[in-house]
Amino acid sequence: MTKLLQKAIDAIEKLPAEEQDLLAARLLAELGEEDDFDRAIAASSSRLEKLARDALEEHRTGETEELDAERL
Repeated sequence: MTKLLQKAIDAIEKLPAEEQDLLAARLLAELGEEDDFDRAIAASSSRLEKLARDALEEHRTGETEELDAERL
């Protein structure tokens, strides 16, 4: 294993299990394992739904601001 790959794995090990699974699924998809990626996305749908609900609520309560492409 290369030093860079080991460094990435060490960083991933510090993440919550759900994020580790999402990263693992993306890596497997990149390596040609599309089915694993699709399953991981399906398994994380409740988390994605919560993130979407939270974002919409923040927008409704005025906690968001318009994106200014000039400031990117």
